[in-house]
Amino acid sequence: MSATPAREAGRSQAPGPGVLAVTGSTGELGSRVARRLADAGQAQRLVVRSPDRAPKLPGATVAVADYGDAAAAEAALSGVDTLFMVSAAESVYRVTHHLTFIDAAIAAGVRHLVYTSFLGAAPDSTFTLGRHHYATEQHIHASGISHTVLRDNLYLDFLPDLAVDGVIRGPAGEGRVAAVARDDVADVAVAVLGEPGRHAGQAYALTGPFAITMEEAAATMTAVLNRPCSYAEETVEEAYASRAHYGAPAWQVDGWVSTYTAIAHGDLAEVSGDVERIAGHPPIDFAEVLRRAARA
Repeated sequence: MSATPAREAGRSQAPGPGVLAVTGSTGELGSRVARRLADAGQAQRLVVRSPDRAPKLPGATVAVADYGDAAAAEAALSGVDTLFMVSAAESVYRVTHHLTFIDAAIAAGVRHLVYTSFLGAAPDSTFTLGRHHYATEQHIHASGISHTVLRDNLYLDFLPDLAVDGVIRGPAGEGRVAAVARDDVADVAVAVLGEPGRHAGQAYALTGPFAITMEEAAATMTAVLNRPCSYAEETVEEAYASRAHYGAPAWQVDGWVSTYTAIAHGDLAEVSGDVERIAGHPPIDFAEVLRRAARA
């Protein structure tokens, strides 16, 4: 039975997020968002694939669903007003799963969707996986659901993972990347989730305070972590060859290599003020990310 017009009007005018659901709470970004919400006393529903891995947080309940399972997703999101959707793990089915989950959210009656996208999302993104985010954004726009898009740059927290045996190898040239800390993205997400109506229809570019080269990233790791790290330039052909031994599928290797070519092309060099404007504080830099990780 559908809700009465008065009830619908009451829900649409209610302040705050209403019933809030968070995905990705078992991962690096979603867990940060969920913990911040819990610390603020916000009740939330954690939508996870593996309930035993869900963080135990005050005011949180757990619902089980996979992005690709429409029926389970609709059941898990029933009664939810505001949904924080962390993009799915990289896979050949990623876009299909995104679209399935979004459609299930709409069918369940979700009123506002906050989606974590990518700064370079476009149909022809140099970073090939950015095209997944573009397709997802287009579906969100076409669906008509109220939404906010968080277009994250690469994560500063991810940059140390690029170093193998103390060397970052790739075809990034002297290009710069304004990578952003997951902590800052989480702060923005919590601010948006607290007042979803205020941020409806907005897309925020989330970056760090300045853009760095891979050589500068390596130098920062050397200084802060007190162990040598360097950057070794590769051609695109060398990059594909040096990754061939992993036996990864072609789409995944394309993603790995195009991370660097996107930097080389300047696609990720934009520095935005959106973190400070939305979260209320300046974004942290790479050295601070490394220091926080060392203290954790």
